[in-house]
Amino acid sequence: MKKLLALAISLYCFGINAQHTFTGKVIDNTTQQSISFATIYFPELENGTTANENGEFSIEIGSGAFKLVVSSIGYETKSLQIKIPMSEGFIIALSESAIEMEEVIISTPFHKLQSENVMKVEQKKIKELKASGAVTLAEGITNIAGVESVTTGNSIGKPVIRGLSSNRVLVYTQGVRLENQQYGDEHGLGINDAGIESVEVIKGPASLLYGSDALGGVLYLNPERFANANESSADASVNYFSNTRGYATNAGYKASKDGFKFLFRGSLTEHSDYETNRYRVTNSRYREQDFKAGLGYQASKFKIEFRYNLNNAKIGLPEEIGIQSTNRAPLLPYQNIDNHIFSSKSTLFFEDSSLDVVLGYTYNNRKEFEEHHHHDEDEHEDEDDHEDEEDHEDEHDEDEEITEPALHMKLKTFSYNVKYNLPELGRFETILGVQGMNQANTNYGEEILIPNATTNDFGVLATSHIHFETVDVQLGARYDYRNIAIENNAEKSFNSFNGALGFKTDIFNRVTARLNLASGFRAPNLAELASDGTHEGTNRYEIGNINLDYEQNLQVDLALEYKNEHVELFANGFYNKVNDYIYLNPNGEFIEDDPVFIYEQQDATLYGGEFGLHLHPHPLDWLHFESSFETVTGKLDNDDYLPLIPANSLTNTVRVEFDFKSVKDSYVFVKLRSTFAQNNTNPFETASDAYNLLSVGIGGSFEFLKNDMAVTLSATNLLDTEYIHHLSRLKPDGILNMGRNVNLGITYTL
Repeated sequence: MKKLLALAISLYCFGINAQHTFTGKVIDNTTQQSISFATIYFPELENGTTANENGEFSIEIGSGAFKLVVSSIGYETKSLQIKIPMSEGFIIALSESAIEMEEVIISTPFHKLQSENVMKVEQKKIKELKASGAVTLAEGITNIAGVESVTTGNSIGKPVIRGLSSNRVLVYTQGVRLENQQYGDEHGLGINDAGIESVEVIKGPASLLYGSDALGGVLYLNPERFANANESSADASVNYFSNTRGYATNAGYKASKDGFKFLFRGSLTEHSDYETNRYRVTNSRYREQDFKAGLGYQASKFKIEFRYNLNNAKIGLPEEIGIQSTNRAPLLPYQNIDNHIFSSKSTLFFEDSSLDVVLGYTYNNRKEFEEHHHHDEDEHEDEDDHEDEEDHEDEHDEDEEITEPALHMKLKTFSYNVKYNLPELGRFETILGVQGMNQANTNYGEEILIPNATTNDFGVLATSHIHFETVDVQLGARYDYRNIAIENNAEKSFNSFNGALGFKTDIFNRVTARLNLASGFRAPNLAELASDGTHEGTNRYEIGNINLDYEQNLQVDLALEYKNEHVELFANGFYNKVNDYIYLNPNGEFIEDDPVFIYEQQDATLYGGEFGLHLHPHPLDWLHFESSFETVTGKLDNDDYLPLIPANSLTNTVRVEFDFKSVKDSYVFVKLRSTFAQNNTNPFETASDAYNLLSVGIGGSFEFLKNDMAVTLSATNLLDTEYIHHLSRLKPDGILNMGRNVNLGITYTL
């Protein structure tokens, strides 16, 4: 113990003694004038600072070779490799640009700006998604072209990337994979947007980077950054939603001093049943509590951080239109879910290389409550006697206090991700990695949908980024092995080799082309292999197939992008061939009045893309017009269309950005989203009608009591249009999506 303590003290002292002061100045490349308040950030160190009004900055950094990213509004973001220590007075020149500032892409292995990336990755700030009026994170990500959501009311949403969802889309948060029984249609993200800084979307197979379950893509949630060196800040916000008479509040504080840094954030969200212009959707109400915390330390040759997230959600499961009220306590049936996420991320820096170690532990405690048959008579008596609705709700509340969960599952997942960033060899950047997880599912309730089982994953990968004068190439290969041991049943093993090859080049002046070819695989999940029971959320009896093989796909992506000072154009097309696609199919039988669905396999094909433009005419840089069209078609080899394929849509947005007297970062927007009819449906689906949704918003920030206050006001579905989204799980019952909603948000920063 004494030796360990001595080692820790010596490492700490070494870190302090080896720090160097890196100073410099940011200037305009044309005028040579200083650029005030530019952002200086080291993505590998997750540390940075802000230049002063004279463009000068100073920061304590350890020895080594690091990537430096410098950005400022109105200028092109600059990324460069530097070596510390270096001479003082480092000058960084930025070029003017009407294009918005770039961010470092974290979800891809080499952490580059998107303009440098071989793979096309979409990135959006959570702040932007909330300003558009999104009620939840799941709704917010649908503002990204090519991304949709399978929804159960407002409370439950799961990402759909180019027509693929559930276990085909992997979600990462705090740098670790999120496991929360995501196979189910009514199992949501389980993540609150408070404390999330941005979201990145990889559209297409990412098995090379993330292994099984990333066959369709990755939703990567970046947690908020720690405070800059020797700085601190606090903020609080509140959002009110008129439609649900709901609110979302959160408050946080973060600080950094002498290499140590910490943050914490808490939030509370409550919504009553959402309203259409005909009725409120009974039991679409929910309550969510969320707490996030982080602790980090950084020295010269290493850094480490720990993060923790606790999310508790009590979610009503709507079944039919009944009681009309604005109460927020869910009725039966409802879910009560606790989701714990622990993560640690460590980096050891060598002279010209580094070692990253990410460990994660996720504990998902899922309880689903439902009414037992002995309550039915009492309910019918209540209806016959026409008792007061509020009293009726109170009886439900009493029931939920005494009812044991019908379905109770605990999912415990330990994951690891170790990557060695080799020294650069000429034009080559190379990463070697090992990833894996151990997962245990255990049942405690009277009903069992999926059995107890243990899953073990192991994968090894190698990938390189090669820089040539006119083209960048990224390639890699990976091997994965998965073993699933099912209690009282069978043990199944799956393995697969996968690879990826991509090119980025400027084919014409200002035209960038990205061509990527990647394979992916997905082992069948526990529900597909061994489910045998009624899935209450979907009102169907599901029967697994122990003989299922793994899915294997090959996807080709072509992304073209044109940029100048006036306009940006993009065209992203894809073709995705999935062998042995697993899907649910009704067999015409019924068990306990529920239709029986069985898991089958067949080859499938998906194709489509996203196309759009962003017009910002110079010198009218304050005016923005954005338009995007997205389409996807999915078919089985027997010519049946795949289920849950989103309808084609066109989104047009006009946005004006301005500073008005003491109000800064101000904006006004008008958005029209046109969703086309979806007639290409699976045999057990119904077609969906076309509709248009109009949204408007305004926002800005100003000084209040010597601190910044930001205010946003937006209205979604402004015309109170009646519509049913094709991916709504309430669609078979003809239940409408949410009507007009006005959102007022206030954030105060200390």
